[in-house]
Amino acid sequence: MSELFDTLGISSQLVEALRKSAITKPTEIQRKVIPLAMEKKDIIGQSGTGTGKTLAFLLPLFMMVDKSKKEMQAIILAPTHELAMQIHNEIKNLSKNSGTNISSAAIIGSANINRQVERLKEKPHIIVGSPGRILELIKKRKISAHTIKTIIIDEGDKLLDPNNIEIVKAVIKTTLKERQVMLFSATIPVKTLEVAKEFMKDPEVIKVSSKKAITNNIDHYYLLCDERDKIKTLRKLVHALKPEKALVFINKSYDIEKTVARLNYHKLKAQGLHGTNRKEDRKKVLQDLRLGKLQLLVASDIAARGLDIKGVSHVFNLELPEDPKDYLHRAGRTGRAGKRGEAITIASKREVKLIHTISRTYKIHIGRKEVLKGQVVNPKTNRD
Repeated sequence: MSELFDTLGISSQLVEALRKSAITKPTEIQRKVIPLAMEKKDIIGQSGTGTGKTLAFLLPLFMMVDKSKKEMQAIILAPTHELAMQIHNEIKNLSKNSGTNISSAAIIGSANINRQVERLKEKPHIIVGSPGRILELIKKRKISAHTIKTIIIDEGDKLLDPNNIEIVKAVIKTTLKERQVMLFSATIPVKTLEVAKEFMKDPEVIKVSSKKAITNNIDHYYLLCDERDKIKTLRKLVHALKPEKALVFINKSYDIEKTVARLNYHKLKAQGLHGTNRKEDRKKVLQDLRLGKLQLLVASDIAARGLDIKGVSHVFNLELPEDPKDYLHRAGRTGRAGKRGEAITIASKREVKLIHTISRTYKIHIGRKEVLKGQVVNPKTNRD
């Protein structure tokens, strides 16, 4: 099946690198994006979570980088430190497994800027990181914007929102007009599309649609309880389902530690992840979850973006997201690599209407269940 990547114009070295990671067949977004990207076209790509968007832009980027030049040639912008590090690690793995020696540097806001400056002196081919820190280092002339030929905006709907758009635009404006710009996201609202077209040249809009906005490998359901009983209901669910690795989502970062404390009090192994964690703390929390030292990771929505932890069997929504499309990003953290997952919402009565809206909008069946005698079962009556 590896010949399929060959037909897209990918080198035999990269095909071999993919094979080492047990990737032999390109996904739909990869099939559609890769040939156009290598023609240096501007691209807006929309495809669901877990569909291979990262490789859709990294593979052509590897083909376009001029390895004979020791200069910075591409910038990849990501909204979270976790996503930036995942992309950076993917670049390192591709480079090592293919023997192409394409170098990258992770430039994120919480890290030591002096160490980043030292790393940039080595002229890595690809810069990946947060827009704010990258712009800061461009202004300090530590990142040579005039040699950048490709800019990739990952999770574009987040990076082009009102909180980030001006910084992203500022980064793009520092580069030469001949640059290529590619934007990717699981969801691209009309407003995001309009903004993106302002700094792109006749972009190819690629939308990979499916009957469902999210994989069929996930079972979705909700439990009803009073607002004050949500933690108690979560505890019952954890004891009933016994997940090895699960994510618990709430809306506000300042509630994370309070939630973690309540779970720890009841002897549940939980830690929190949010935007205010120091880099070292974030890294340790994620590592603990990956190693099975944690059972529950409590996170705000920003951590859902690009968070890819193998073996997450359950996603618990302690609160429904303020933006319904973030439900997709949350749920998409489970049910990966062909395994089944469960996305469970612990809802108050006022949230049931929003559950039905999400269900209709994204064509997801979200039924009601309850915990009875240590088992998750269908309710005897379902009046909602």
